[in-house]
Amino acid sequence: MFERFAGIALAAAALFLVSPAATAEVIVYNASLSGEAAPSAGTGTATVTYDDALHTLRVEASFSGLTGNTTAAHIHCCTALPYQGTAGVATQTPSFVGFPLGVASGTYDQTFDLTLASSWNPGFITANGGMLTSAEAALAAGLAAGKAYLNIHTNFAPGGEIRGFLAVPEPGMLALLGVALVGLGIVRRARHRA
Repeated sequence: MFERFAGIALAAAALFLVSPAATAEVIVYNASLSGEAAPSAGTGTATVTYDDALHTLRVEASFSGLTGNTTAAHIHCCTALPYQGTAGVATQTPSFVGFPLGVASGTYDQTFDLTLASSWNPGFITANGGMLTSAEAALAAGLAAGKAYLNIHTNFAPGGEIRGFLAVPEPGMLALLGVALVGLGIVRRARHRA
C-alpha cells in the first residue's frame, strides 16, 4: 500500500514539475558584485526577484569595502552579448529610491511596481516601444538572456565601482525533478521484485 501511495505521490510531483506554468512565473536572479571596470576592493551581492504576474521587481543588495562613497545604483540593460559589455540604465534614475548614498558599505531591499512609470528610466521606456508593458518585456528578456547587471556607482568611480551580471542560479527545479524521477525508478524496481 505504501509503495503504491509513494509511486502516485512521486508521479504527481514529477508531472507538476514538468508541466509549464500557465499563469505566473517568479524568477530569482543573483549576482556577485565586483570592481571589474574600476580597480576596487569593494564587493557585494545582489538578488533580483522578478514576478511576471504581480509585475514587481524586488532588488536586494549588500555591499562593502568600496573605495568611494555611493552616488547611485540601478539595473542596466540590455548589453549586446550575455555577461559582458555595458548598457544604459533600465530602472530608476539617478538611483534606486532609498538606496544608501554617501557610504562605502550598506544593504538595500526594495520592491518596485513595474506598472508605475516611476520605477523606470524614462529613456528605457522610450527605447523599448514607449509603453510600460514593452519596457517590462524588454527587461525580462534581458534578465533571462544574461544581458542585465546591477551597478553601484561611487564618487571614486562615477561610471560604476562594482557591478555584477544577474543570472539564475543552478535550477532547483531540475534537481527536484531528478529526485522525483529517481524515486519513481526505485518504486518501479521494488514493484518488479515483489
